[in-house]
Amino acid sequence: QVQLVESGGGLVQAGGSLRISCVASGRTFSRYAMGWFRQAPGKEREFVARISWSGGITYYAASVKGRFTISRDNAKNTVYLQMNSLKPEDTAVYYCAAKPGTSSSSGDEYDYWGQGTQVTVSS
Repeated sequence: QVQLVESGGGLVQAGGSLRISCVASGRTFSRYAMGWFRQAPGKEREFVARISWSGGITYYAASVKGRFTISRDNAKNTVYLQMNSLKPEDTAVYYCAAKPGTSSSSGDEYDYWGQGTQVTVSS
């Protein structure tokens, strides 16, 4: 069993940076692939980034590639999303998710989800 707790969301000016975190419980965290997803008002949930259990493989949505960086520290049971050059279009609730084995860009394949953290980018 895995529980995910997110933090770090808030209000930031366009062009600014923000790092959000997801802390997981469970001793088997290091064997879970992790992903970040987001959902804006009136929009469907969309994939943002994912990372393999070892951290060696990462993948990003085209809309955030070059601006966002996903990373993990298995010793701290934590996954991060560093967001730079933020745009108003990035405003959404951001969710982290976990699944055993390999990572995926499809939210339907993830077993565990955090509560979400609000990121608001002002213009």
